Order: sequence, then structure tokens, then C-alpha cells
Amino acid sequence: MKTTIVSPNWLYHHLDDLDLVILEAQLEHNQLNLDNQFQNFQIKGSRVFDIKNSFSDTENPLPNTFPNAAQFTAECQKLGINKNSTIVVYDTFGIYSSPRVWWMFNAMGHSTVYVLNGGLPQWIKEGFPTEIKKESIFSKGDFEAKLQPELIKSKEQILENINSKEAVLIDARSPERFHATIEETRVGIRNGHIPGSINVPFDTLLEDGKYKSEAELSEIFNLNDKPLYFTCGSGITACILLLATELISDNPKAVYDGSWTEWGHSTNLPIDK
Repeated sequence: MKTTIVSPNWLYHHLDDLDLVILEAQLEHNQLNLDNQFQNFQIKGSRVFDIKNSFSDTENPLPNTFPNAAQFTAECQKLGINKNSTIVVYDTFGIYSSPRVWWMFNAMGHSTVYVLNGGLPQWIKEGFPTEIKKESIFSKGDFEAKLQPELIKSKEQILENINSKEAVLIDARSPERFHATIEETRVGIRNGHIPGSINVPFDTLLEDGKYKSEAELSEIFNLNDKPLYFTCGSGITACILLLATELISDNPKAVYDGSWTEWGHSTNLPIDK
């Protein structure tokens, strides 16, 4: 397993590294209805990675859809990101949107990227300095995205996997949504889950905004050697699961980016409840 998360203490002692880029994984809303109590503060020198707008395919009707390589390249260059940048991603909710950004960089061929465990709340809790959030303009970077298509799965590939059972499909949504005991909040979306998938709610992997221990994560997932595909509502919390399994296994991993918003909207696709 490779290193995927770093502590606030590690980041504090590397703040002056020349190749370091700190990104705030900006996402206004979250499924846990957590208050964004630190929205006006940032870690010194950090840059805003706007998931919903700059780093999503806004032409696609599905939310948070993965952008193409050209868009990802251009937006990263605007943020001053280079090919040799070491990237640390944090979010203001602890662990929520930062794993999505971590996965996006990996899917675009950049592996020197890490998540700040506990995010900005843990950084502040441990007494490390912040600054008032401010607009900044950065020198254009030379980052180039190189898409790794094996890390992203389509609905056709997920449908095929129902029969082949080549991979284990893991759903990050709540048990109530997974088992269809409540209605979906998005209009026109059926309730239930993809046949053959298993449910590991993303919040069961976290404690006080940080990932649980590797031993606890191993017990929750109980993995075999099959590839792992992850799904959720719109592709955000699936990445929390993916990053958690990256801490404990070398299984091949991918995200079904359309997730339940796409699957539940397509009346010709099978569902279980």
C-alpha cells in the first residue's frame, strides 16, 4: 500500500517545501449536514479546488461528473500546479470531499497527491496557523493530465459486472437509501441499489473527522483479492471508501462516476431493494 494520507504535523513541517501545493477541496454541501464553520479560513498559501464548477463537466446533466483531460489540465495550470508538484488536499468538513480530489489526480496520472487526515478542523484543533481566505492569482503551471481510464467505470461496465462478478461493487450511501426504506431526494430517481452491490456507509469509516485505524477498516471491509468498484449518490463519497481501502489493500480500484444518480434515473437498468 502506498502512503495516501498525511497528518497536520507532517504538513506543518513541510509548508516551505518548494514543490508543495495545498488544495482546499471546495464543496458547499455535504450529506451529513455538517456546518462549514471554518469557511472563512484557510491553511497558509492554500488554493481552492472548486469541485462543482471548475473541475466537473458542467455540460453533463449528472452532478460532479468527471471532466475531460483538457479541462482538468487547464484548471490545474490556472492554480499554478506543475508536473512535479506534491499536492496535499484538505477539506473544511474533516474527511469528505478531499478523497474525491485525491482520486481525480490519480485518475489523471498524478500520484504525488495526499489527503490531510482530519482536514482543516484537525489542523486547527492541533493548534496550527490559519489565515483569512483570500483570492490569489498564480503563475501558470505546467501540469498535464494523462487519463487513466481503468480508474473510472461506466454504467455499461457496471451492468456487465452484475453478471461477471469480476469485481466487488461497494455502495457508500446510507443503509436507508441502499435498502430503499426512504425515498430518494432527487426528483425522478428510483430508490434501491445496484444488484450484487454491498453497502458500506461512508460515515462508518470515520471518527472525529478522521479515518479509523487500519485494523478497524480491515474489519469493516473484510476484502478478498477481487477488484473493487465504488459507487454512491453522485461520485463524491464513493471516493471516501476508495481511499480507505487504499490504506489497507492493493486491490485494483475504480469509481463508477455516474453512481446512483445515473443508475436510478435509467429505467432500463436493474435495481434491488
